[in-house]
Amino acid sequence: MHQENHLHQPVLLQQVLQYLDPREGDSYLDLTGGYGGHASAVLTRTHNPKDTVLVDRDHNAIAELEKRFAGQGIDLRNADFYSASKGLEAEGKQFDLILADLGVSSPHLNEASRGFSIKADGPLDMRMDQSQSLTAEQVVNTYTKEELTDILKRYGEEPKASRIASLIVDDRPITTTNQLATVVAKAWPGHSKVHPATRTFQALRIAVNDELELLRLSLPIWMDNLLAPGGRIAIISFHSLEDRIVKQAFSEKAGDRYDAQLRLLTKKPVVGDENELVFNPRARSAKLRAAAKQK
Repeated sequence: MHQENHLHQPVLLQQVLQYLDPREGDSYLDLTGGYGGHASAVLTRTHNPKDTVLVDRDHNAIAELEKRFAGQGIDLRNADFYSASKGLEAEGKQFDLILADLGVSSPHLNEASRGFSIKADGPLDMRMDQSQSLTAEQVVNTYTKEELTDILKRYGEEPKASRIASLIVDDRPITTTNQLATVVAKAWPGHSKVHPATRTFQALRIAVNDELELLRLSLPIWMDNLLAPGGRIAIISFHSLEDRIVKQAFSEKAGDRYDAQLRLLTKKPVVGDENELVFNPRARSAKLRAAAKQK
């Protein structure tokens, strides 16, 4: 086991507990179980492991969850959250509490071999689910300049998308994270504190893992079918594209009308306080939105 897995801090933990408001006996679905930080805190209040389902598409995360919650009877599912949601829907399951933390965990970023990190050199992988075939290396080395430009614009909101796509195509083959970061930096001479490849890495990760599409497809299942009447749902996003999708989905189901299914618990996204940002820099870009289902 990698030591850094212990160091993964669940983001916005106090805010999650505030808005989910877990109570004794509540059933709980965590769609991004990760290393169990949020789940552990929720379970100390619900005391209901047998009605708890933890989902993660990453094999390593599931292995850690098995260790952390061994013998408690928690239902662990190794799948992306859309596939897992479809399965739970087919089984007729409903939950009082639903949480999705859409961020990449610290162990992903810290483990160079996973290819998520700009700082640590590793292979261009970026797969959350290591059994899938598509990797960032394939995207970088086989997609056309136009396809790369589209990915960088759409998923990275990168202003120099076309220039970066040209540089990538000219420098191929690119096989490591350092190589890619160096190529992208050419488009941003004299860059600021934030690495100029940050948006490119984000865009590639979203494309490789189909993150936004899975979120779009999953939200209606969570709100309509998996969330029990009176139940509460909280979603933590890490960039504007995700937050926009969540905000829109919640807004469509809520509002001052007789047929509203949801009541918004957060009018604006909730962010971390200064204390948390000191101890957990990942929380800087985290935004939480929460809603309750009408009874």
